[in-house]
Amino acid sequence: MPDGRRLRSAACLWLAAIMVLAMTGRGPADTRSSPAQAMLAAAERGDLAALRTLIAGRAPLDPADGAGRTPLLIAIERGHLTAAELLVGAGADINAQAGNRDTPWLLAGARGHAGLLRLMLPRGPDLALRNRFGGSALIPACERGHVEAVAVLLGSGIDVDHVNDLGWTCLLEIVILGDGGPRHREVARLVLAAGATPNLADREGVTPLAHARRKGQREIAELIAAAGGR
Repeated sequence: MPDGRRLRSAACLWLAAIMVLAMTGRGPADTRSSPAQAMLAAAERGDLAALRTLIAGRAPLDPADGAGRTPLLIAIERGHLTAAELLVGAGADINAQAGNRDTPWLLAGARGHAGLLRLMLPRGPDLALRNRFGGSALIPACERGHVEAVAVLLGSGIDVDHVNDLGWTCLLEIVILGDGGPRHREVARLVLAAGATPNLADREGVTPLAHARRKGQREIAELIAAAGGR
């Protein structure tokens, strides 16, 4: 009896894959694709109907392509946010790390997808995983001035003083790589309010305040000085 159930389950998976390929108008050769391949292809296209069909048919949620990317990571890369939300809701692994060290959580932070980050929070993001620069999700979010995403990340328990492989904290990246405009001023305010150490210097011993002054970022320099920066 258990063998019969397994056979029926496998048959349902293959049928789901064939239905998805038929809906997309692919030829007979494509019907040989596995449910895993169909999931990857549907994520690449952001095909919600196909993804729903495959999920309902119990297709694997986290198959990896040749670069180690899962359907969820591919959907985020391609900007298919509704597809990504569907996959997260179905239980896709938010910590699966690709060959380039991206994970869905890390990439969503770097891209500033605050809504997706909120959806991922209850799924248990692994805050110890690092991107290819040795950074957390917070550092590129700060560098790019993703205000809403930074606010979500700061509520996750993430290390606000993590130092990446360049020797920079999120505060240093705000100053060194930011433009000093309103978005970077706001993320500087947020990380300082969250307890970022204002005097963690780079490898040359230059502090965030010194960098801000050298770059003429007066408002950010004032925020750092008010937090005890020197």
